[in-house]
Amino acid sequence: MTLGEFELTPLVDGYFRLDGGAMFGVVPKPLWEKRAPADERNRILLGMRPLLVRHARRLMIIDAGCGDKMDAKSADIYGFDRRENLDVTMARAGITAGDIDLVIASHLHFDHAGGFTAKDRAGTIRPRFPRARYVVSHGEWEDATHPHERNRASYLAENFVPLQDAGVVDFLRGDEEIVPGIRVRRTGGHTRYHHIVYIESGGRTAVFAADLMPTTAHVDAPWIMGYDLFPMETLEFKKLFLAEAIAGEYLVFFEHDPKVAAGIIREKNGRPYVESVA
Repeated sequence: MTLGEFELTPLVDGYFRLDGGAMFGVVPKPLWEKRAPADERNRILLGMRPLLVRHARRLMIIDAGCGDKMDAKSADIYGFDRRENLDVTMARAGITAGDIDLVIASHLHFDHAGGFTAKDRAGTIRPRFPRARYVVSHGEWEDATHPHERNRASYLAENFVPLQDAGVVDFLRGDEEIVPGIRVRRTGGHTRYHHIVYIESGGRTAVFAADLMPTTAHVDAPWIMGYDLFPMETLEFKKLFLAEAIAGEYLVFFEHDPKVAAGIIREKNGRPYVESVA
């Protein structure tokens, strides 16, 4: 998809499953299962969709999926299916990990940052994208490196600490423009320093919504994940964002939707819905 000076290509790092109740918080199962059917273990299917952003002067990727460092126990718990993974979909887009100049993190949970690092042939964990700088919120980094009982399972040090050891991390201290036309905006909610990414060019706006709205099923304001540490922050920001996105006809990328990579949020009879474009 072309957006002014940028070319946007949704990639895939496979699919996985999470508990449906946790994914929809206080929403009752008879409602959410109509949008996201559960398996026999009450898990719903989710995608992992990093976004490739091409510009004449650089090649960027937003998030990078879970990567391939998970053990067999985790693979069973989360039902990983990575037959279609980041290497495959990057090759389909005509690039390799060595072509990426800049990696932007929405946050550092394993299903977003696991692909930031990889094991080499000797088993040493190194940056997955050897030429890239990695841009991460400083507050998110502090929370990820000092986890507590509620978030410890989502922050795996092997996914991000090796980046600092390699000297390739640049920290953000707030809402910042990373390069001309690309900026991050703190939403809070899911994690304290969770970010979404705005891409603006040619009079149009695209937004990588990350875990603010992980799937199209989460487009209604109160449909908020039980995983969110600060759900009332999510609700407040989500209502503001929905009004903004509908009015501006933003192209919104849904990182975890198993079928819809991107769409435009519309409103009908006072309810938001997604008009799929990819």
